Amino acid sequence: MTTPVNTPLEIPALSDAEELSCDVLVIGGGTAGTMAALTAAEHGARVILLEKAHVRHSGALAMGMDGVNNAVVPGRAEPDDYVAEITRANDGIVDQSTVRQTATRGFAMVQRLESYGVKFEKDEHGEYAVRQVHRSGSYVLPMPEGKDVKKVLYRQLRRREMRERIRIENRVMPVRVLTARGQAVGAAGFNTRTGRFVTVRAGAVILATGACGRLGLPASGYLYGTYENPTNAGDGYAMAYHAGAELTGIECFQINPLIKDYNGPACAYVANPFGGHQVNRHGERFVDSDYWSGQMMAEFAAEVASDRGPVYLKLSHLPEESVAALESILHSTERPTRGTFHSGRGHDYRTHDIEMHISEIGLCGGHSASGVRVDDHARTTVPRLYAAGDLACVPHNYMIGAFVFGDLAGADAARYTAYEGELPSGQLREAHDLIYRPLRNPDGPPQTQVEYKLRRFVNDYVAPPKSGARLSLALEAFERMRDDIAEMGARTPHELMRCAEVTFIRDCAEMAARASLARTESRWGLYHDRLDHPRRDDTSWFHHLDLYKSPSGTMEFTTRPVAPYLVPVDGFTPVGGPSRHLGEVHPQQVATAGAREAAPVTMAHGTAPSGPTVHRAAAADAPTTPRLLELLSLAEEEPELSSIAPYLNDADPTVRRTAVTVLTETVPPGTGPALAAALVDADADVREAAAGSLRELVETLPPEPALRDGLAAALSGADPIVRAAALDVLRALRLGDAALFRDSLSDSSIAVRIAAVRALVSVDATAEVARAAVDRSREVRVTIAKALGTTAAGQPGDTTPTGPEPGTAHSALSELIDDPDALVRAAAYEALGATGCPAPLDARAVAALSDAAWQVRAGSATALSSADPGSAIPALAKALADPNADVRKAAVLALTRHRAVEDARAALATATADPDADVRAYAARAL
Repeated sequence: MTTPVNTPLEIPALSDAEELSCDVLVIGGGTAGTMAALTAAEHGARVILLEKAHVRHSGALAMGMDGVNNAVVPGRAEPDDYVAEITRANDGIVDQSTVRQTATRGFAMVQRLESYGVKFEKDEHGEYAVRQVHRSGSYVLPMPEGKDVKKVLYRQLRRREMRERIRIENRVMPVRVLTARGQAVGAAGFNTRTGRFVTVRAGAVILATGACGRLGLPASGYLYGTYENPTNAGDGYAMAYHAGAELTGIECFQINPLIKDYNGPACAYVANPFGGHQVNRHGERFVDSDYWSGQMMAEFAAEVASDRGPVYLKLSHLPEESVAALESILHSTERPTRGTFHSGRGHDYRTHDIEMHISEIGLCGGHSASGVRVDDHARTTVPRLYAAGDLACVPHNYMIGAFVFGDLAGADAARYTAYEGELPSGQLREAHDLIYRPLRNPDGPPQTQVEYKLRRFVNDYVAPPKSGARLSLALEAFERMRDDIAEMGARTPHELMRCAEVTFIRDCAEMAARASLARTESRWGLYHDRLDHPRRDDTSWFHHLDLYKSPSGTMEFTTRPVAPYLVPVDGFTPVGGPSRHLGEVHPQQVATAGAREAAPVTMAHGTAPSGPTVHRAAAADAPTTPRLLELLSLAEEEPELSSIAPYLNDADPTVRRTAVTVLTETVPPGTGPALAAALVDADADVREAAAGSLRELVETLPPEPALRDGLAAALSGADPIVRAAALDVLRALRLGDAALFRDSLSDSSIAVRIAAVRALVSVDATAEVARAAVDRSREVRVTIAKALGTTAAGQPGDTTPTGPEPGTAHSALSELIDDPDALVRAAAYEALGATGCPAPLDARAVAALSDAAWQVRAGSATALSSADPGSAIPALAKALADPNADVRKAAVLALTRHRAVEDARAALATATADPDADVRAYAARAL
């Protein structure tokens, strides 16, 4: 007999708890948590991974990732430079020892992820395609096919050797970390499907619950329409606080630029390498800051509020192939709803630039600097309690940093074995009461109403610009909200989960308000802008601000001096000295406006109105055939290829396509050739799935002859998607040669011909690529021009009495700079900047500075960066007066390569007053 939908769940007895035991308990199955579990298991620990949703789809990585913001790749960046960059971005308040862990371990993590099957963009020669987005440092590593990152990680968790050591408990939500004798010994929570009370005893606990993304209220008013993952409600912040751990930098909020009315990132990190940039309504770049920090957000907010606003991400000037590539990434890997949003408004990147605005506030270590205090091994101030990912305060740590600190936490925590003592009964009772209290009042105000009210107060009183008066009003409001939260009603386990999240949000809101009130200065630009303390005060406040829960239950603060730097940074000098105990921070007097001449009149408080009826409906399950159910059950058993093979040959194409998916998730030996065979399936959906799977697994597939044979056979198939994928996989696995690739240069599909060019470049078949420079497609000719700039044969040949003799690439580029299409000419000139621009090509580049197309003028300026200074510098100096800012920027960057010559430095000095922020910033850096 089923329970009626409107019948409240019965409160389980405290003694009826399901008790679990492990060496290492990982809370949160996202980026850091998955890596922590894998590493702890690899070190021999018995691991339990708790996730309030399902690990397969949970966390900020659930929909994939478009790139890495902080890849310190050898040869492209240095760890010390990255540490200095993050120190400057955080106004000097940083523990460099933690940031340095990301800087020095990040590249090994990239390679580890690759061994799992995560793909990062590489050039034709297999080198990482690191991009420069900020004006200093090249750290951005795109992941154009990064939508499957979480699926790849889940596949690692489900490997047989991992399954023996990692127990995944999906739909279990912890609400408190349990402590005994001053150290972490487990957690208490409940099952979000059955409502059962769950306790876990552990030797160590790793918190990896992500940011507090549901703190401020989005401008849309939608509770879950947040910039950050809305399931991250500050769970870990609250659990760490109540366990006695110190949190730090909570006054340093996360605030991001986003798409107006969409609450999704504008993705400048993705768009900028394609030529997109942020401009005001006049089309002017305006950001002077070198790093996406609070200072940059302050400049952004000022521009939005000025008569030069609104602010846009400008894409409408880009060529079709760049726009199409951006759409492919932004509308799939980043957020699948983004394309639908723009379409609903009738907007297209080709005709409309993207209006940008400012997000609600949140707490996040990985994108700002507000989190749980950790050392360089992810240890918190509570023994055996660890924190990693966006929850931990490792400023601007991003995805790779989350993986690095998850790995550090897992390795260190694996030293401990399961706690054998009694779990603390008082803490268990408190957790039990927190979870099930809403069931005692099932008709009380629903969670949605209470949460909306709470987060509206956050917007009204805590969001910057801040003031002592508004922050004090916030604390009054959050104190009153304790009663509202205590009266919330719930009937189902899911509603209990949402109610528990509201308690976490309230805790985080109080932390944010009290920490902001305690730091009596302005710092980090928009992140902590105090109207009543408008200046930065390094004399009094060049300190971390730590908060913690005192034994009496009050929130107290300590200022902690910044530790001596490992990497010196101009403008910041840690002064050291002892920590300073501030104690509890009290709100200002805000009960009356000005002096009070008479005693206040006592007012009776009214009662809160009852909430509306909440309608609930059970979701219907989608119909599934028995054959598919059999197949899907195989995925949980780590099947061999022989078990999946019958489904790959099933008469039903839906079954065959699902078999490809199962094969991709489990990857038994022989997967590569099996997927290659599916490339010639009669059904287009099966072929497309196989092509996508081969791209997804390319980093992990052994380059065996059977796979090469299958891919080579697919090159003669009728499906261009298959042919392009086959070329890309052959190239990536180094399974092809010029003889195999050259015929594809005459393919009817543009995408296939572009893939063929990249494949030929990977084997240095420069002559073949050069001969294809007469291709009828502009997109292919642009690809060829860019490719020729990367080939070794592009360097000048032997010296002759009349000067250097161009190589094969130079001969082709000399033809392409006369191409009738402006974008082809631009790409060819840009390639000359990489290969060298000898006479007479330098004279043609000088002449091209007068071309009608700004892209050609910018490309020719780039070409002159590698030309003889005598002819290049005067022409580039004149180009600094070009009406197009991108041309002037290219001229500045070209002059930078000639800065050893006095005339070049003089020209650069004039550019430091340019009206465009990028031009003047690059000129100043060059000098």
